[in-house]
Amino acid sequence: QVQLVESGGGFVQAGGSLRLSCTASGTNFSINAMAWYRQAPGKQRDVVAAITNIGSTNYADSVKGRFTISRDSAKNTVYLQMNSLKPEDTANYYCNVRVGRDWEPYWGRGTQVTVSS
Repeated sequence: QVQLVESGGGFVQAGGSLRLSCTASGTNFSINAMAWYRQAPGKQRDVVAAITNIGSTNYADSVKGRFTISRDSAKNTVYLQMNSLKPEDTANYYCNVRVGRDWEPYWGRGTQVTVSS
């Protein structure tokens, strides 16, 4: 069973920065892709950024130029550097990984990010 441990959320003023981390454990299969999603109260969960095992990245339009996703494959860890944070970035951020031949998805429990105006 794959386990994901997230860290790095918190409270920050608008314009500030935070760095999220997520480490996967419990699998010997390849981790094909790692991603961050977020969900604000009353809204659906949307992808924020994703990175494949060859380093290809994708970002939601709302975070392009402000957020950077990266991964340390040796540590099965994905990071999300969030700069120039805005109040609308406030949400619970979830780590997601796709594992093995079937790209089976696994989710973390989430870490709260709150940005004050």
